[in-house]
Amino acid sequence: MKKKKRAITLIEIMIVILLIGLIGGALAYNMRGSLDEGKRFKTKQNINRIEDILLIEYAKGNETTEEICNHWQEIVGRSPLVKRNGREIIVDGWGEPFKVTIVDGEFHVTSGHFVDEEHVE
Repeated sequence: MKKKKRAITLIEIMIVILLIGLIGGALAYNMRGSLDEGKRFKTKQNINRIEDILLIEYAKGNETTEEICNHWQEIVGRSPLVKRNGREIIVDGWGEPFKVTIVDGEFHVTSGHFVDEEHVE
C-alpha cells in the first residue's frame, strides 16, 4: 500500500496568514491603549511630585510663590526627591513641558495633554 502525501494548499496558508494578521492587529490596538494609560499615569505622578517639591521650597520661606514659579525647573532639578536628572520630571508623558501657575495662592501644574479631574472645577 502506498501512502499519499498530503500537501498544504494555498488556501490553508492564506487563512493562517489572515488569522495571524487579525491577532496581531488586536494586540497592537490593546497595546496602544496601554501606552496611553502609562503616559497619563506618568504625567499625573510627575504633577504630584512637582507640586510637592514646590510646596517644600515655599515652606522653607526663602522665596515667594511668584519667585518659585519663575524658576521652578531649576528648583525641581536640584531637589533630592528627583533621582536622576530633572529633565524627566519637568515633562509630561508625551514629552511636552509642564506649565506652573499660581491659582488662589497654590501652585498649579498643568499639561497640554492631560486634564486632572482633581483640579477641574
